[in-house]
This record gives sequence, structure tokens and C-alpha cells, in this order.
Amino acid sequence: MVSVPQASKRSWFRLGYDEQVDTPNDTRNVLLIVATVITAVTFQSGVNPPGGVWQDDTNGHKAGTAIYASRKVAFHFFLTSNTLALSSSILVLMSLTYKFPYCLELWAAILGMLATYASAIFAISPDESVRFGSVLGAAAGPFVFRFLVQIYRRLRSKA
Repeated sequence: MVSVPQASKRSWFRLGYDEQVDTPNDTRNVLLIVATVITAVTFQSGVNPPGGVWQDDTNGHKAGTAIYASRKVAFHFFLTSNTLALSSSILVLMSLTYKFPYCLELWAAILGMLATYASAIFAISPDESVRFGSVLGAAAGPFVFRFLVQIYRRLRSKA
């Protein structure tokens, strides 16, 4: 005999975090999965930009540079947004894996991946197409923001 699934008493609008139902461990696991997927997608789209890369050195473009870079504003927006998403998801991964076994090895792998991402961006970007200061700011932004929040919380708790 097949049992029919019962309708959930929670509406799909209320599928978010519920302190009475969801354990911190379950929440951490979900966040790890989501952050890992975001990291993978943003890394891949940064290394292989939309539209691909030029295959030849003709008509004012260089082989290996992003085709999308010919639209300077759009490409800059893409790189900045993509880097912000990558950096934010990596911050979540680093925060959730703090004090885990092999934490330092994981962080070393993450830093290596960030270096690979940065070198790929430099490789595919024509020199004049990107203002790297804003991309660097997008990479550092989530870490700086989290640092400032932590300082604020410590100062507030002492007061």
C-alpha cells in the first residue's frame, strides 16, 4: 500500500529558518552547501566569462581575452559583482569551517583558489577594460564589513 504524503502545515513562504524546528547543525550544513555552490558557480563564470574568449589576434582584440570585455561597463559590472559574490561565499565557507579538522588546509586551498581566480581575471581582461581597484574592493569588501561588524559588537558589549 502506498501512502500519500501529507501537506505541510507550513506554507512555502515560510520555508525559511525556524528556531523551533531547525537545528544549528542543519542550518550550518545548508549554508555550507549553498556557499559551496555559489563559490563554484562564481569561480567558473569568472574563469570562463560569458561569451568566451577571443581565439585569434585580429580586429583589435587579443587571443585569450574575454569577448565580453568589448562592452567595458557591462564587463566591469560583471567582474565586480561576480567577485563580490565569490568573496562573500568564501567568507561564509571560512566562517562555517573555523575550528573544523583540517581547517588550515581548507583555508590554504581557498586562498590558492582565490589566487587562481585573480590570475584568470588578469589573463582574460584587456588592460583598459577593468578598473581593478573596484574589483579588489569587491573582493575585500565582505571581509572588511565582517571585521567592522565584529569590532562594533565587541565595543557595544563592553559599553
